[in-house]
Parts: sequence; C-alpha cells; structure tokens
Amino acid sequence: MITFGLQARTTEGMLYRAGIIAQAGLSAHLLDVGFDDDWCAKYIRHNIEKALAYSNASGLGWERSEMQRLAEILSPYWKWNRVAIWHRERPDDGGFTTDEVTILLLALLDQVRAVTGHRAWR
Repeated sequence: MITFGLQARTTEGMLYRAGIIAQAGLSAHLLDVGFDDDWCAKYIRHNIEKALAYSNASGLGWERSEMQRLAEILSPYWKWNRVAIWHRERPDDGGFTTDEVTILLLALLDQVRAVTGHRAWR
C-alpha cells in the first residue's frame, strides 16, 4: 500500500505528515476555485478541518464522516509536531492507524483530482 511516507516511528509523526498531505490536497482545490494563497495562509493556516469545510463549500463534495473526524484530529496539524508535543499534552489521535489514514488521504486526493482535473499524484 502506498503510504506517502506516512510510515513513522510514532503515531504523532504519522499524523503530522498526514496533516501536511491533507493541506496540500485541499489547497490544490482551494487555489483552483480561486482562493488566493495569501488568504489561505491567513485564514486557514494549519487547520485541516477549516480547509475541508471551505473545500466542500466550494464544490469539492467530500463530506465523509471519517474524513471529517480525521480533519478534526489533525487540526491544527502543527500540534502533532514533536516539539509542540514536548511543550503541551499529547493530543487525542482518535485511534487512527496508518492504513486508515492512508486510505482516507488517497480517497481525498482522488476526489481533488476528479474535481480539479489535475494529474494524479500516484
């Protein structure tokens, strides 16, 4: 199974990487429909839940309960950075496994590709 480099020594590392991947995919959609990169940087930042909501409101059509739950767990994804965890309590990981996250991210990126018409990532 393709893991996008999600294989990490820790769940925290895997979720941090998953946040970056989700943001890249959702940003591709948001930029495609006309959201400015500066606007996204200012208002969405590292919040995958917000990026997913804006993406769905602008036509992505990816309103899946498990993706919504993952977006909540990831948001903001910087909280999964090892340094952030050293300075705060460990966030709830929702029990997601690397395989579950991989399946959700592949499906999300496939949906972004289908809606935007951009080439496949795989």
